Amino acid sequence: MSTATAEKLDKHWNYAEEVEVLTFDLNGETFALEAVIVQEILDLLPETAVPGSQPFVASVINFRGKVIPLADLRLAFGMEASEATIDSRIIVIEVDLQGEQTLVGMRTDKVNEVTTLTKSASEPPPSVGMRWRADYINCLVKRGGEFIILPNLQAIFSSRHETAGAVN
Repeated sequence: MSTATAEKLDKHWNYAEEVEVLTFDLNGETFALEAVIVQEILDLLPETAVPGSQPFVASVINFRGKVIPLADLRLAFGMEASEATIDSRIIVIEVDLQGEQTLVGMRTDKVNEVTTLTKSASEPPPSVGMRWRADYINCLVKRGGEFIILPNLQAIFSSRHETAGAVN
């Protein structure tokens, strides 16, 4: 692993050896978000479509009297959209977008657990052979016989925001 790659991983892990995360499923893949950014886990709520918006954030929901965007990471990662099931949930997160704390809902297939992941089990996404944009992934963490994907929310939401801004 190059020095620059090691520094990027250290920075992502905030120089800690482990981090608490909330794991969830999207199209059979396991993803994780740092638990500290998770505000709430909700059953599915009524959605209001936003005409002209990006498919990735095509609707909004009412979260405690606030209108917040509802993101579908499946679409950001180029996966097929799928129908909601009894296990589907919305994870409300607070993410820093361009210096502003922003609430965003994220549609998931299933929320699994809060668990601890270790930095020593993580590695950067491979530069070859990935079916997703490498900049959309902070790292992959090996646990048991599977990989848990830690998405780069800054890259996902910033690129989508810039794309939307360019259209207007």
